[in-house]
Amino acid sequence: MKQKIAMFGGTFNPIHNGHLNLVRQFQEQMHFDRILLIPTSVPPHKPDDGLISGEHRLAMCHIAARPYPFLQVCDLEIKRGGSSYTWQTLEQLGQVYPRAEIFLLVGSDMFLTVEHWVKPERIFQLCTICAGARNMDEFAVLKQHAQLLFSQYGAKTQVLDLKVLPLSSTEIRQRIREGKSIDQLVPAEVEEYIRREGIYR
Repeated sequence: MKQKIAMFGGTFNPIHNGHLNLVRQFQEQMHFDRILLIPTSVPPHKPDDGLISGEHRLAMCHIAARPYPFLQVCDLEIKRGGSSYTWQTLEQLGQVYPRAEIFLLVGSDMFLTVEHWVKPERIFQLCTICAGARNMDEFAVLKQHAQLLFSQYGAKTQVLDLKVLPLSSTEIRQRIREGKSIDQLVPAEVEEYIRREGIYR
C-alpha cells in the first residue's frame, strides 16, 4: 500500500494554534502516514510583512511539532531559497517519496484560487488537494469549486468539514509588538522561544 504524505506549507510567522488545530483535524479525517510542515522561503503571493529568518521559523515549527508523532518539519523551501512555488516543492517531494501518494493541505481561500497559482496543471498532476471548510455554506462552495477543478483540469480533490480557529499570525505579531499576551494563541514553548530570542519586537 502506498504511503500517504501530506504537505502543509505557510510562512509560519509564527506558527500558531490555528495551524496546529487544522493539521490535527486533517489527520483525524485522512489518517496520513506523515504531514510535512514546510515553511516558505519567500511567499510569492504576499508582501514581506515583517518576515523573520527561516531559521527562527523552522525552529518554532520544530518546537510546535514535538507533541505530534505524525508531524515532521521539512526545510526544503528554506534551503531552496527565493520565491517558494508549490509546483517545485511537489516535484521535489515526488523525488524524496517516489512511491508515496502526495496530498496538499490548504484552507478555503487558497483552494478557491489554486487554478491561478503558477503552473496549476503541474500541481494537479502531482497531488490530491485537500481543502478545509469552516462552515456548511463554505463546504457547498468548495464542493462546487472541486467539481470545476475536476472538469477543467482533472484535478483530484477532497473537501473536508473542519472546525477552524480564527487566528492570524499578523495579529499575533501585533500583540507581541504591543507587549500583550499571546497565551493560548501559540504553544507555550513557542511563546517561550519568541520571548527568549526577542523576535517580533
